[in-house]
Amino acid sequence: MSAPAAAAAAPSLTGARPRWQFLDSLRGFAVLGILLVNAVDITRLGMARVMEGGAPIQDPVLDALYLTVQTRFVPIFVFLFGISLWIVLDGARARSARPALVLVRRLVALSVIGGLLMLVYPGNVLIEYGIVGLLMLPVVAFLPRWVTLAGGAVLTVVAYAAFGGGLPSVPGLILLGAGAAAYGLPRALESSGRTVAIVFASAAVLTGPALFWQLTTSSGDPRFSTAGSVAGLVMAVFYTTGLALLWRTPARRAIAAFFEPLGRMALTNYVGAAVVVALVAQVVDFGHTTSAAPVVALALGLIVVQSVLSRLWLKHFVYGPVEWLWRTATWLRPAAMRRRARVVEPAPATEAS
Repeated sequence: MSAPAAAAAAPSLTGARPRWQFLDSLRGFAVLGILLVNAVDITRLGMARVMEGGAPIQDPVLDALYLTVQTRFVPIFVFLFGISLWIVLDGARARSARPALVLVRRLVALSVIGGLLMLVYPGNVLIEYGIVGLLMLPVVAFLPRWVTLAGGAVLTVVAYAAFGGGLPSVPGLILLGAGAAAYGLPRALESSGRTVAIVFASAAVLTGPALFWQLTTSSGDPRFSTAGSVAGLVMAVFYTTGLALLWRTPARRAIAAFFEPLGRMALTNYVGAAVVVALVAQVVDFGHTTSAAPVVALALGLIVVQSVLSRLWLKHFVYGPVEWLWRTATWLRPAAMRRRARVVEPAPATEAS
C-alpha cells in the first residue's frame, strides 16, 4: 500500500481516540435508509384513502421499498448504536471515575431528545433506544465482553425466531454491536479483510432464498412478518459488508464524501429530517397519494441537501447542533464547538540554510 493510501486507511483522530471513518460512512448510509422508511410513516402515505374506504396502495415503488429498505436499515442502525455505546463507554473509562454514570446521562439525554421529537414524529425510535440502552448498560459495563457478544447473539436469534424481529430485537442487536466493538469490529470493517469478504459472500448467497421466503409467505409491509424481518436482517449484513468491501476500492472517496458528513451528524440529520418531512406533510396531501414516488423523491432530495449542509457545517464546527447538546448533557459541561485551525510550525533552520 502506498503512503497516501495507508494514511487514508488509518482512522482519523480526535485527541488520542480514533474516529473510524467507515463507521461514520455506514452510519450515514443507514441515515439514508432510515429516512426512506420514516418518510412513508411520517407522511401517512395513502392512509387517508384507506380510512375513507379505499383500497391500500398497490404501487411498484412501495413494493421496491419493502424489498430493499424496510426492515433492512433498522438493524444496521441499532447495531451501530451498540457499537457507539461501547466506544463511548471505553472512552469514559479513561476520563471518568464513574464511566457507567456517564453513559446513564447520555442515554437519559437521548430519551429526552426522543420525547421532544415525539411532538413531531411519534414513531421515532430515540426513546426506545435510550430506555433499552439503559437496561443493557449493566451487561456492557460490568460483564466480560464475551458475555455481551454471546448474549447479544442469543437474544437476537430468539427475537427473530419467536417474535419476528421488531422491538424485541433491539436488546440483542445493541449487545451484539457492543460486544463486536469490544472485539475490534470497527477496525475489521475499516480494513475489510478476508473475514468481511466471507461474511459478505454468505449474506449474498442467503439473500436470494430470504427474499423468496418473504415474497412467497407474506405481502405488504415486511415489518409485520417473520419472513420479512429475517430477510431484512440478512440484507442488512449484505449491505454492511458490501459497503465495507467497496471501502477498499476507489469508490471509497465517493462513499466518504457523501455519507461520512451525514454519519457524523446522524442525530441532527435524523431529527431534522423528521421535522422537515412532517412540515411538508402538512402542506402536501400524501394521505390520498396513490404512489410512494413523491415521498421517495422528497427523502432523496432531503438527504442530498443534508449531506451538503453537514459537510459545510463540519468545516467550521466539531459537532452537529444536536450532537453538541447530547455531548454536553453526557459530560455535564459544554463541549468545544468551533473547529480550531491547525497551526503549522515552521521547520527549524539548518546550518546549510
